[in-house]
Amino acid sequence: MQKDSKKRPMFSAQDKDNIKWFWHRYLKSKSPWLVVVLVMVSLQALVYQQFLSLTENGLRVIFEDGSIRKLAEVCGLVFVLFASRAALSYIVPRLSVWLASNAVRSMRQDLIQHYLRLDLAFFEKTKSGDIIQRLVSQVDGLSAFVGHASVGAIRDLVTVLVVSVYLIYKSPILFTAAIIVIPVLILLMRAVSGKIKEIQQKAEAAFGNYMSGIEQMANGMRTVKISGQEDREKERLYQSTDGIRDLTIRLNAVQALFPPSIDLVSAFVYVLVIGGGGYMVIQGGFGLDAAGIIAFLLGLVIMFDPMRLLASFFSQLQSSLVLLDSVRSVYREQVRITDHKNSVPDFNHEGDIHFNDVGFAYDPQNPLFDGLNLHIEGGKKTAIVGATGSGKTTVLSLISRLYDVDFGKVTIDGLDIRDINVKSLRSAFSVVAQDIVIFNASIWENIHYVAPNATDDEVWAAAEAAEIADLIRARGDVSLGPKGSQLSGGQKQRIAIARAFLRSAPILLLDEATSALDQKTEERIQLALERLSRNKTTIIVAHRLSSVAAADKIYLLDMGRVVEQGSHHELMARKGLYSRMYVAQKEGYS
Repeated sequence: MQKDSKKRPMFSAQDKDNIKWFWHRYLKSKSPWLVVVLVMVSLQALVYQQFLSLTENGLRVIFEDGSIRKLAEVCGLVFVLFASRAALSYIVPRLSVWLASNAVRSMRQDLIQHYLRLDLAFFEKTKSGDIIQRLVSQVDGLSAFVGHASVGAIRDLVTVLVVSVYLIYKSPILFTAAIIVIPVLILLMRAVSGKIKEIQQKAEAAFGNYMSGIEQMANGMRTVKISGQEDREKERLYQSTDGIRDLTIRLNAVQALFPPSIDLVSAFVYVLVIGGGGYMVIQGGFGLDAAGIIAFLLGLVIMFDPMRLLASFFSQLQSSLVLLDSVRSVYREQVRITDHKNSVPDFNHEGDIHFNDVGFAYDPQNPLFDGLNLHIEGGKKTAIVGATGSGKTTVLSLISRLYDVDFGKVTIDGLDIRDINVKSLRSAFSVVAQDIVIFNASIWENIHYVAPNATDDEVWAAAEAAEIADLIRARGDVSLGPKGSQLSGGQKQRIAIARAFLRSAPILLLDEATSALDQKTEERIQLALERLSRNKTTIIVAHRLSSVAAADKIYLLDMGRVVEQGSHHELMARKGLYSRMYVAQKEGYS
């Protein structure tokens, strides 16, 4: 296959669109302040132009006039000029960083808001390291680029332009000879821009994997220690650090092409100006004298240093465009579970819940439900049991619209849940799940989290009902460690149960609510759950069949299909799959 000979442009259509998006969304509103910054950096550049003029006059005073007073005046003016530049050099970075920090703060807040709006499916397929990387390191990188690098580049560009105008005024011929090599730099920039982006994208991906690897190691440290896999984890993370190092070196190698290129160009231009300018002075008739040629050379020195910085800025720009595209890519993730214009805020919480010919798949190639029908009576207890992977928890996810059905519908009192305001729908549920989120705060704060407006008495009542109040008194305000690492599984589940008591929503979802409890504790918690579920629509997902025996109706799922349904007594009387599973579990626990 032939290689595509067409070179990638320095700025792709996506790059231009991203820059335009960033400008309109975060910088345009700050245009007056940006104009102030531009004026200030222009004044900084004018200092160099005036310095060149004063230097030329000072040289003539030395070579021709010999006046000490005039020389002192020139020196005084030079000092005033650079003192003014020093003052501007303090003000400009302060102002530019303030502008950039506010713009990037807005971007970070928008990202947080958008992340929180995204569907659960996004988080279940996205590594947490990628999310952290965008919110922290990539946004910080953009902040530094916009606040420091971009303002510095504008100052350098204005300096080059102002000094160039002065040099053109002094000698158009010499200046034309000096800039004849500029196309070489442009071609170099064009040649390496694609490479910089390619390496930067790989580096960002490697860094994201590294952050995810650290999180996995920290979360799984118990397993790492018990299984003695410290060396394996070390090697895995070492490989990630080696990859980041190699990509960083490669990126630096490409970026490092710019400074020596500028130096070589500068050397060529200096030789050209010294030789050509010297010839013009010696021959005469070109309007140049010794002071003029020295000032011209000094102007080139002043101009080429900003050009070197501009070249470095260009390589940073290519890397920052990768960061900008990565951050903006989050906004390309569509929020699918939303309200429509006719969504209603109110519905009958006590109504029956129906699954009508529901189809759903996490993976289109492997559908989980294909025509699932369930009838969950309002105000009663319905249990959903089955082997792992049969779809039990997915039923709860579809009821609460963490996912939407692919076809068919889920209704409450005959109303399609997609026609109910999402926030109103979810506010009708209390959940006690197997996968419990515990924050690194006190037990009290963890319970209070689900109902920020609850009174102290209400929190204590919930804690007492879940039989965790004594632990609160014992621990006080001590934090529980990352993900509740200082608690047992049973203690975590009692926090989840206390949250359900405190929230006290009309529909209760119990997803393996007592799976981590010993038999004695389970019996006590079951009594608490009985009180909690009284007069509520309760849906119980359980693997342990003994915990659902009191349910009004039980559905047994197998591979996404209902294979048996009825009360515990009815199912036991049929002596089918449910009965065999129940007997097997009972023998296993005895």
